[in-house]
Amino acid sequence: MPELPEVEIIARGLDSLLRERVITSVHTYYPGCIHGRSRNIGENLPDQKILGVRRRAKLAIIDLQDCQHLVFHLKMTGRLLFDPESDLGVDKHTHLSINFSDSSRLLFHDMRKFGYCCLLTTSELAQWEFYKKLGPEPFQLDAEGFLRIFAKRKGKIKALLLNQEIIAGIGNIYADEALHRAGIHPARPCGDIPPEKLKQLFLALKKVLTKAIDSGGSSFRDYVNSLGAPGSFQDLFQVYGRRGRTCRCCQTGLQCQQVAGRSSVFCPYCQSLS
Repeated sequence: MPELPEVEIIARGLDSLLRERVITSVHTYYPGCIHGRSRNIGENLPDQKILGVRRRAKLAIIDLQDCQHLVFHLKMTGRLLFDPESDLGVDKHTHLSINFSDSSRLLFHDMRKFGYCCLLTTSELAQWEFYKKLGPEPFQLDAEGFLRIFAKRKGKIKALLLNQEIIAGIGNIYADEALHRAGIHPARPCGDIPPEKLKQLFLALKKVLTKAIDSGGSSFRDYVNSLGAPGSFQDLFQVYGRRGRTCRCCQTGLQCQQVAGRSSVFCPYCQSLS
């Protein structure tokens, strides 16, 4: 699933490509990709000017005129691809095409069909239960704010990092990578982690997210940016996807454990549970 860095890269790319463009038409190939009580997208999007594209948590949000917002959740395999000459093939996994006057278009492509979009007014977006419950963005926090959120929590630290109502945008990849860099076992109860260690986790989380964005995200399955280019942060993984291989820091064999229903790879030496 695209996580914070990947969606941030997509949003930045689309913002530079789509800002000020006017939508001329929309073609829906798979109506099931449109969720909620969205008005008819085919009727409401034409003639709308795009004011900008941004990210919130793992959502890509296209801001339109008249206080409207086209919101995409890419889920596991969703892609938003800018097609400058309308020469990309439309296959069975292409669900939506948003077309512009210069023959360019934006394609929503999703092999697994878990991703979706919805057209919401500003007030509807603010009242959307999923959106309302999102926690703060990691880059909007300082160390003290991070401590206030996590210091009194009782759950396992990996589960808390994945909880979008506690902190937004973190998924399995960057939780594992940040925990390894901070030397914290993913199953360690948060209440047992000293404040200084939580501060290390906060710094590690910001560092790994920043490095991932600078590297164009992680491409090892489906993720590509808005122009179809892969990222390279997967080449820098310390633990994620490396079960059975050796820790880059101490050469101990990496192990895997289920935490919060997700496979969590860690080094038993660098990230001791005791």
